Amino acid sequence: MNPIIDDEEIEMPLYQKRIPIYTRTVKGKFRSFKTGVLLLAYSLYFILPWLPWSRASGSHQAVLFDLVTRRFFLFDLVVYPQDIFLLSLVLFIAGALLFFTTGLIGRAWCGYFCFQTLWTDAFMLIEHIIQGERPARIRLAKQAWNLEKILKVGGARGLMLLLSFWTAFTFVAYFNHTPEFLTRFFTGVIDPTAYYGVLFLTISTFLAGALLREQVCIYMCPYARFQSVMYESDTLVPAYNAKRGEGTAGRIVAKSGVHTLEERHAKGHGDCIDCGYCVQVCPTGVDIRKGLQYQCISCGLCIDACNTIMDSLGWERGLIRYDSESNLQKETPAKPHLDFMRLKVLGYAGALAIMVGVLIYNFVSRTDFEVRVAQIRQPLYVELSDGKIRNRYQIHLVNKLQLPEQFLIKAEGIEDAALNFGPIPNPVTVQAGKDMKIPVKIDLDEDVAEKTKDFNFVIIPQSHPEKQEKRHESFDSPK
Repeated sequence: MNPIIDDEEIEMPLYQKRIPIYTRTVKGKFRSFKTGVLLLAYSLYFILPWLPWSRASGSHQAVLFDLVTRRFFLFDLVVYPQDIFLLSLVLFIAGALLFFTTGLIGRAWCGYFCFQTLWTDAFMLIEHIIQGERPARIRLAKQAWNLEKILKVGGARGLMLLLSFWTAFTFVAYFNHTPEFLTRFFTGVIDPTAYYGVLFLTISTFLAGALLREQVCIYMCPYARFQSVMYESDTLVPAYNAKRGEGTAGRIVAKSGVHTLEERHAKGHGDCIDCGYCVQVCPTGVDIRKGLQYQCISCGLCIDACNTIMDSLGWERGLIRYDSESNLQKETPAKPHLDFMRLKVLGYAGALAIMVGVLIYNFVSRTDFEVRVAQIRQPLYVELSDGKIRNRYQIHLVNKLQLPEQFLIKAEGIEDAALNFGPIPNPVTVQAGKDMKIPVKIDLDEDVAEKTKDFNFVIIPQSHPEKQEKRHESFDSPK
């Protein structure tokens, strides 16, 4: 059956025009925590590429993603393309940790640690310093363009653009030796790809942090859309205690006759004085009093704002607080607490613990070199003119040390004279951080070949013979 359509029904637009958000500053423990995270994150991000680090080979830079030599330097740790499994584990752990924290405390990642949040916070701080507090910024936005508006808006945008450029430059610096990169970049002798990368990242950072802001969190970030599947009624999120705030007669501003708690409660009104401070400090413009919304990034600033008002009135804190839906629905809500004993949270924790254990095991059992042996099977064997049977193999050696290493190649169960390395000497020298492929031919007399079904290649690093590796291989013959 077709629905009845009202002729006067208003057609909903496909695109909603952005309503500018002018946030008010606030003081409190959550604001202090956000500021601390921002300072720590910025310090690490902008300082690490400049931090020197002594190593035997490669660039003397603490953190460097060297695409030319295909090595990633993280202080004393060197990661090679062959370690892609470790990267997969790290990504899995990051995802599991995100799910685990979301199940416990909602979108805490978004509110405190997300790159979009950190850079938007910095841009908002620039606006606050140059253009003033929220009322001043609103007045500035409404007034006609004059010298004051040009200087304040232009100055703020100029500093944001400068921060965006330095953010982009620092990101590209992680893939270069930074001091040399700085000189070559500003003297115009670097590869054009670096300029394209810095330009693209500068524009995208400026757009995301200075212009789009909350639209990135609300419309562009996929996490905002699927995070609800990780929420449960016991998940801690910024929540408004409606029973306390609304009472039976609803919230009302503090004025004569309803100024004290006794007067308000006598008339059925709640503790919320409808000041709107919680909305004014929200970076996404959420009114937390309307309940949990997917736009909320769990930054806790509304809690700081409400506690500030409660303190000024001499009333109890916690009208807005981190709490769970199940607790607030109780007749007398208890003190909020983290509830770990839930199936979903325990599942995330279990997966996280297993993957962390696997990652630690892989790091502990990491070897200084890798060996892969491939038998060349086209053809399976070759009958030589002298009656001998030849099998061919390719040994791939990867030296993960920061110094050259020599590898002696032997075969258990086969005499040394049967191994033919061609022009390559044995032991084989592999340079630091490099790999090498060594073709090996094994020629056996026909009667010996018939008896030899398999054998072991033995790879012995000359600096540490005790760390030898064995690879089991088969030998093919006509019979």
